[in-house]
Amino acid sequence: MSTKPSLSDKLLEQILERGMNVTDVEAQLRRFRKGFPDLKIDRPATIGDGIVRLPESDTMPLKERFLQAQREGRVMKFVPASGAASRMFKSLLAMRNGDDITKEHLESGNADGDAAFTKAFLDQLETFAFYEDLVDVLKERGTSPDELMRKGEYQELLSFVLEDKGLGLADLPKGLIPFHRYADHRRTPLEEHLVEAIAYTQAENGQIRIHFTISPEHKEGFDQRLEQVRSRYEKGGIQLHVETSFQKPETDTIAADPENQPFLDDEGRAVFRPGGHGALLVNLEELRGDVVFIKNIDNVVPDRLKETTYKFKKLIGGYLLTLQDKIFFYLKELERQGADSQLLDEIIAFVQEELHVALPGDLPSLPDDEVEESVADSQRSELVRWLFDRLNRPVRVCGMVINEGEPGGGPFVVRHGDGSTSLQIVESAQVNMDDPAQKKIFESSTHFNPVDLVCSLRDYQGRPFRLEDFRDPETGFISEKSYQGRELKALELPGLWNGSMARWNTVFVEVPADTFHPVKTVNDLLREQHRG
Repeated sequence: MSTKPSLSDKLLEQILERGMNVTDVEAQLRRFRKGFPDLKIDRPATIGDGIVRLPESDTMPLKERFLQAQREGRVMKFVPASGAASRMFKSLLAMRNGDDITKEHLESGNADGDAAFTKAFLDQLETFAFYEDLVDVLKERGTSPDELMRKGEYQELLSFVLEDKGLGLADLPKGLIPFHRYADHRRTPLEEHLVEAIAYTQAENGQIRIHFTISPEHKEGFDQRLEQVRSRYEKGGIQLHVETSFQKPETDTIAADPENQPFLDDEGRAVFRPGGHGALLVNLEELRGDVVFIKNIDNVVPDRLKETTYKFKKLIGGYLLTLQDKIFFYLKELERQGADSQLLDEIIAFVQEELHVALPGDLPSLPDDEVEESVADSQRSELVRWLFDRLNRPVRVCGMVINEGEPGGGPFVVRHGDGSTSLQIVESAQVNMDDPAQKKIFESSTHFNPVDLVCSLRDYQGRPFRLEDFRDPETGFISEKSYQGRELKALELPGLWNGSMARWNTVFVEVPADTFHPVKTVNDLLREQHRG
């Protein structure tokens, strides 16, 4: 088999139409053949060894440092919200599309997972925040949820929940599905994120800046909802600056067939797929933000539970800013005079102890008095250059919660080829789980990544970083999918908080589990934390 992808004229034309780079597509096809190297996890990050637990008695300086930056208008929020909610309704869709649903099947003790899920959904239908909308839709058809239930017309009822003839929830983005019920209104995740942003990003002049990444097909619905609710939240001088962007088509990746050649559809055209949330690195960079919080669209709670979230957002924001202050001071000293030996010792300790970065094995240490002057100068210069490069990077503080069995990545110390280490958020797909030692390390993790980040995106001179420079291209995922009844291989770019931020300076801080209540399936809304 040829080692170089052979691109047809038709494919080349497609690539150019999409605004993509031919070299990038060729590299993607090579990646299917060679795969991604596994990360070498050294150990899980734990409290005192990679994860900071903030002392309750000493948090006021962090809060004050954050509030200062907030008042200055330096803080904004970034919410990935591109995906449709179809996965939330996977079990309901399976039941609607399957054989006729009978009451006996739903109530059977031997009911399969989808049937049991559907029974729980239907039994508590009235508790969902979208129930009133469903009642209104069915009233126009001369019926009601109760009547359809009495008649055993379960699939018809599900179709009004899921399809466009009714609420069309399966085709909406998560951000536009009513999640929570209040006394006089119901809120979507879009609105809950607005409320959060007001609480911890509002500048002294009342401006709030929040950015959502959405899909083009959801733009109209998103804008309509925003205009419907804007007046509810723009009170007391508050000004909402809500920005949206799309995942860029040029960040899509080509699909491959089982022989690692371009996958062609029934019309002979190559299939391209979204490159995963790692593609949003471009959107994040284009914000030219300073201090940016990142949080998933579905991790929201009603107002009665928000105070803990607000508290820890401000604390991890303050922690980030204190790190930033120290890093900027060190960089200016290194740039001006290379720093004296005492300060270099301090910087090395900071890199090792607070950023948890082990120095490469071949990096010279500070020379002593017995070393020849020319050699000492050379060693010192090399050390200064490495420290400057190591510090002059984007910084992120990542909240971590106690691992209670949620699927997903966690905090680890990763060992690199040059002997250095760094803190990374690692997914199981990035680890060789066939290696018993690596599997044991991964499964011994005490904490879980809830996607609760605050990032510093400008350098010590106030210039936005070029985030692409700090991505690790050797990370990513290859997954098996199907298209038109045939198997294909899909390539995901390095994840936004995995490989896309692999070369950032990273710090992990423990946050309470109460700050993490995601909604992955519609029945997660039945949990006590999401009740009105």
